[in-house]
Amino acid sequence: MTSAPFEGVDDVVLPFAVEPLDVRGRIVRLGSSIDTILTRHGYPDVVARVIGEAAALTVMLGSSLKFEGRFQLQTKTDGPIEMVVVDFDAPDRLRATARFDKDKLDALGSGAVRTGDLLGSGHLAMTIDQGSDRNRYQGVVALEGQGFEEAAHQYFRQSEQIPTRVRLAVAEQFENGRHTYRAGGMMIQFLPNSPERMRQGDFSPGDIPEGHPSNDLAVPNEDDAWVEAKALIETVEDHELVDPAVSSERLLYRLFHERGVRVFEGQSVHEECRCSETRVMSMMRRFSPEDRRDMVGDNGRIGITCEFCSRFYDLDPADVEAEIAKAESQSA
Repeated sequence: MTSAPFEGVDDVVLPFAVEPLDVRGRIVRLGSSIDTILTRHGYPDVVARVIGEAAALTVMLGSSLKFEGRFQLQTKTDGPIEMVVVDFDAPDRLRATARFDKDKLDALGSGAVRTGDLLGSGHLAMTIDQGSDRNRYQGVVALEGQGFEEAAHQYFRQSEQIPTRVRLAVAEQFENGRHTYRAGGMMIQFLPNSPERMRQGDFSPGDIPEGHPSNDLAVPNEDDAWVEAKALIETVEDHELVDPAVSSERLLYRLFHERGVRVFEGQSVHEECRCSETRVMSMMRRFSPEDRRDMVGDNGRIGITCEFCSRFYDLDPADVEAEIAKAESQSA
C-alpha cells in the first residue's frame, strides 16, 4: 500500500483501488467542515446525524467529478425531516441545510431512530450540474423508509448499473468541554474489464413466492471477487469511519492488506457557501416589482438570510431597483 499525504487528517476524501478484486472506491472523513455546518444551525441531534450522513455520501460522489461543476443531493419527503440539501462544488466546497417538523420529531420520542424513519416517503434526487452552457444530469430514487446507504445502492443499480456498496457513519466527539460532530463514509464499486462480470444478485425476483424454485433463476450468481469485496466492507464498524485515531489508510490496510490496496492522492474538503450579494441581486430579478415591494420590512429594508450559512443580507430597496434596472438595460 502506498502512503498518502493526508494520513490521519480530517476533511479529506481518499480514492483507492483493490486491483486483484477489480474494485475502486473512496473513503471520506469530515471533521471541522461538517461540524461548522451543523453547529451553526443548532440542529437537533437526530437531524444533525442525518445531514452528516448525506454530506459524507455527497462528498464521496461529488469528488469523482472530473470538472469544476456542482453535485447536489436533495430529499423531499413526508417524514420529520422534510428536506435535506447538500451541495458539493468540485473540487472541494461543501454546504448543507435541512428543514424539519419539530412536532413530528418530538412524537418519535428519545430512543434510537433509523434514518429511514426520519426521512419517511418521498424521493431523493442526485444532480450533476456542469454549468449554464451544459446539460444537467439527474437521477431520482424513491424513498420508502430506507436510509441513505440503501438509497445509494438503489441509485447505482437503476441509474448506473454498477455494483456498489456504501457505508456511512456520524458521531459526536467530546473534547475540551464541548462536543463536535464528525462524519465518515466509504464506497466501493466493482469495475471489471469484462462487463458481463458485473451481474448483481440483489435484484428483486418480483412476485415469485420466497422459496419457489423459480427464484433460483431470478437471482444470478455474483462474481467471486465482488462477493469477497462486499463481505470485507460489511465488517467495517461505524466507529472506524469516524474515529480520529483510525486513519483512512489504516482502515484500508485492515480490510484489503491480503489483496493489496493502492491509495491515490487525496482531495481536501472545506465548508464554504456560494451565496454573495451579487447572487442575491440576481435572485431578486426573478421576482416581480410587486413582490419586491412586499419584501420591504417595517424598517424600510429588505432582509434575506441564506438558508445554508445563515448570512444575513440587509438591502436598500432603492439600491435593489437600481441594480435591476442597470442589469436589464445592459441585457437589452
